[in-house]
Amino acid sequence: MVDKINPALAANLYGNTNKIGSAGISAEDDGVSFSDFLKQKAQDSIDVMRASETISAKAVTGEADVVDVVQAVNAAEMTLNTVVAVRDRLISAYQEIMRMPI
Repeated sequence: MVDKINPALAANLYGNTNKIGSAGISAEDDGVSFSDFLKQKAQDSIDVMRASETISAKAVTGEADVVDVVQAVNAAEMTLNTVVAVRDRLISAYQEIMRMPI
């Protein structure tokens, strides 16, 4: 299943941006860093895709229920669409930064 965005976590991450200075996030920060959050979501996406692949393989041998296969394929499709959208936004942001005058 695809996780929904936790508003409290998003607000906490947004609040942490005020703590960022030239040396990075301050020492009293006990929240999740953006890179850790992104890494965890990427790992979750990989896990969803692997689970979907496993259920699809079981369907070929007749070991899986059709409902489970459809749910797994839908979850994989949504996950892939999300990953592609995030990738596109990251590339767009990078290109925008590269166009900035120095």
